[in-house]
Amino acid sequence: MQRPCHNPAMVAIVAAIALTSILDAAPDILISRQLAARTHLNVGDIVTVATSPTGGRLSRFRVAGVYEPTPDPMRFTAQRIEARMHLPDLVALAVDPDQPAARDVVDEINVKLAKPADAVRFGHALASGAPTIAARPTARSGVDDPFAVLDRFHVAISAVTVFGATAFLLALMVIRAEERRETIAILRLVGVSRQSLLTSVAVEGLAIAIGGALFGVALAFATEGLINRFFQSRYDTALVFIRVTAPLALRAVIVAAPLGVIAGVAASWTLLRRNILSLFRR
Repeated sequence: MQRPCHNPAMVAIVAAIALTSILDAAPDILISRQLAARTHLNVGDIVTVATSPTGGRLSRFRVAGVYEPTPDPMRFTAQRIEARMHLPDLVALAVDPDQPAARDVVDEINVKLAKPADAVRFGHALASGAPTIAARPTARSGVDDPFAVLDRFHVAISAVTVFGATAFLLALMVIRAEERRETIAILRLVGVSRQSLLTSVAVEGLAIAIGGALFGVALAFATEGLINRFFQSRYDTALVFIRVTAPLALRAVIVAAPLGVIAGVAASWTLLRRNILSLFRR
């Protein structure tokens, strides 16, 4: 009859060997950052995954790492409580043991074509060769794409903003032209032509418009990080909500420049057409 071992060192060695065997037997799994924060899991922890809330068909996994979920604009308000595992482990966990043939069943396959323009022809060829298989594109069309609708909404808002800013700039140039009525009259008396005055007004309007556009771009660039950090903290996501790019800034300056010239010339044209004496209010 063997006596039980009461040596603490031997017991510790046996426990370490048992724990190592458990860790080696458990397959790896990746968990999302949100799941790790909610459950207080760390790399190396052993977790139990079940296929049903009641705990049916349990499987043990070892947390091999924590990943940041890919930002999805369609799901930025959802909590990304997710996990990733190897495909054989997922099949072994999800397939019903009473239906062994289910391991070989595939519902969907993603195919990337070398020439995306051949997607329609590929779908017809696949449907004619296998009538029970249907092919559909994964990319959204312009009709049902919510981002296309959002883009049109942004264009409408931008147009309203540009028209409002142009009206404000026109009113500002009219006020400045009325304030310099007598100055313009004196310049015309000393021989300055209307064309020269219009050119100076156009240059002034151009400078004001470009300066305003650059100020707006600088303000957007300065607040970009604050806005992103606020909404990323609010929704716990890595999604970038606003980004100021060089093409966007250049487009703003290009749109603002001609509008400034038009506003300056339109505000001063009526004033420059008047008689010199009327400019002195006589």
